[in-house]
Amino acid sequence: MEFIGQPPSVDLTYSDVFLAPRRSGVTSRLQVDLAPGDGTPATIPIVSSNMNSVTGPRLAAALARRGGLGVLPQDMPLQLLDEAIRWVKRQPVRWETPIVAGPGTTVESARRLLPALEGHGIVVGREPGPDGRLPDVADILGVLPATRLATALPDAQLGDLVRGPSPSIDADDVTDARHAFDLLVEAGLDMTTVVHQGALVGTVTQRGALRSTLYRPAVDAAGRLAVAAAVGINGDVEAKATALAAAGVDVLVVDTAHGHQEGMLRALAIVAGLGLGIPVVAGNVVTAEGVRDLVSAGATILKVGVGPGAMCTTRMMTAVGRPQFSAVLETAEAAREHGAHVWADGGVRYPRDVALALAAGAASVMIGSWFAGTIEAPGGLRADDDGRLYKESWGMASTKAVQERFGRLDAYERARRELFAEGISSSRIYLDPLRPGVEDLVDMITSGVRSSFTYAGAATVPEFHERAHVGLQSAAGYEEGKALPVSW
Repeated sequence: MEFIGQPPSVDLTYSDVFLAPRRSGVTSRLQVDLAPGDGTPATIPIVSSNMNSVTGPRLAAALARRGGLGVLPQDMPLQLLDEAIRWVKRQPVRWETPIVAGPGTTVESARRLLPALEGHGIVVGREPGPDGRLPDVADILGVLPATRLATALPDAQLGDLVRGPSPSIDADDVTDARHAFDLLVEAGLDMTTVVHQGALVGTVTQRGALRSTLYRPAVDAAGRLAVAAAVGINGDVEAKATALAAAGVDVLVVDTAHGHQEGMLRALAIVAGLGLGIPVVAGNVVTAEGVRDLVSAGATILKVGVGPGAMCTTRMMTAVGRPQFSAVLETAEAAREHGAHVWADGGVRYPRDVALALAAGAASVMIGSWFAGTIEAPGGLRADDDGRLYKESWGMASTKAVQERFGRLDAYERARRELFAEGISSSRIYLDPLRPGVEDLVDMITSGVRSSFTYAGAATVPEFHERAHVGLQSAAGYEEGKALPVSW
């Protein structure tokens, strides 16, 4: 990356800077390869945050299918974390994970899973058992379009709304994603089931098939969807890291708010000594010194960011943190010197911010609250008094998070920890009606980032690191770049 003019003497946020275009030989966004090259299976530089309100198994699978990486949070009990990893590994790579509901499920319950949107639907039939086995074809009543949920009575049962068996696609008959798209168009279907040897294996939509022609999934050596998981620095780190590796986790994130501390260095030394053979991410840090110490202790990727997240109050409560663009810039340079990489964690509100994080040297960008308001994020959909759909989000140092993390402690110890909680305990993250799913957001983000690469004349992430031309701007300059929401 190169600054226009003299390098700044103050630290910068993403809104303080812009990218200038350069002479480019990259003629199409489709020429751009967004693979981060950080040793993870990801093929796009997008990672979902290990926040309880952001990443669950459903979001992790959907993100991996499009090349990103979901990080399951460390607050999940080990047994549930193990089950979540194995669930992601069972999900289809070529097809979308079906939402299956029993015929007795009410419309009100279904609306908590899926909004009434075009191109979505619910498979009505025998629900998956404890082993996750999907229903056989004989156990499927049909597919209920999600739009039907908008007009049905809340207490109506899905089995009474299905009009009969829907056409399905046999997985053996589909040559590639383009073929699947053509089959749906020819049949006049937005969505249908995919079966193999008499059993349901997934669903396919026109948009999903189209995406499969544009994205490469993030998969492990066995061809299964990739997933990451986080561990804290306290407790039996060795046992938990070993168990997650045995479950099949592809990336291990050793995580605490203040990553540059002795407890982190001890935990990293333990994990590094296990020889798990997978990338180890550690953080959070914001300085070159923090990078050097954590890499020396065994980290291969550094998580960078203190205080830029939408749910975080650390800077206002403690004055600790650093403007994110400068934090990424300094730590990425230090990481390169030590053969490591950085993930920029937090502070992105627009695709431009993702591009700027990559320009500063990040291999990938971690997204939290932006993904919290999606269909796939944990928790049920809720509606406010105006009928707008939202999901609840909260900071990982908030009272709500502390209660979940230390729920097994006695009342006194739990109360002591709650006394010093910080961060937002409850915030409504509204679904974007135009982009309600995590894949919709990935489309928007990667489209913008690919264009950034073409303007810089870069076809890969490493080339973008070299060719990005960054300038400083005033607050008025930032405002000028925003689209006008209404006419003059």
